[in-house]
Amino acid sequence: MVQEYVSPVRVHKYPFEMVMAAYERRFPNCPQIPVVLECVITDDSWTADDSQRHTTRRCQLNVEAPYLLKKMIGVDYVYFIQKNHLDLKSRVLEIEATNETFSSRVSVVEKCRYYVHPENSNWTCFEQSALLDVKNFFGLESTVEKIAMKQYAANIAKGKELIEVFMKEVHDDGVKDLRPWLASDPGHNRELRRVVSRGTEPLSPRPVAETKKHSLPEANFTDRICNIKKYCAQAAL
Repeated sequence: MVQEYVSPVRVHKYPFEMVMAAYERRFPNCPQIPVVLECVITDDSWTADDSQRHTTRRCQLNVEAPYLLKKMIGVDYVYFIQKNHLDLKSRVLEIEATNETFSSRVSVVEKCRYYVHPENSNWTCFEQSALLDVKNFFGLESTVEKIAMKQYAANIAKGKELIEVFMKEVHDDGVKDLRPWLASDPGHNRELRRVVSRGTEPLSPRPVAETKKHSLPEANFTDRICNIKKYCAQAAL
């Protein structure tokens, strides 16, 4: 069964460019969202006019699940692929995240969008939605759905608070105002690019780090579930 979550539109009373500078500070990890352990850039590029950035990150998340369930699936961490398209000319950031771990059994698609408030160009709107489809998880579908949606709801509740925290950091670094991208001012556009990307240069991403434990191969995972089910059946006799 497909579960859908759509959050109310949130409004940040800051210009789009300042929100982008604050948003970037949640990477590569964010102590305020401890479930996200690290996000590593795997692909990054800017257009020649510094107006658009395409970024792909591989994010490692801690599995916040009961101990027994973690033992059953044999995985401490899961991985998501996040693709961002920042358009400074149109003043829009579009984000799409999909799960890499257990993708054949569970499908998670999250879409987020930052854009200029239609009635106030100095404010920024944020909208977010997610689809969860647990296709086949060996009889644990309901449990997985409940855990996933509970965790998702808890994390998105922190979104607005995070922008305020990171906006203070941006201000503390001396950035009080950022003018929008302007075709006639390449020098300003280059500086805007530097600030909203925290100086990250494209085409030179860090290598994906080795992690403590990856997802188990499908065969091993299947065997583990079958063994546990046999054990539970025998214990019930």
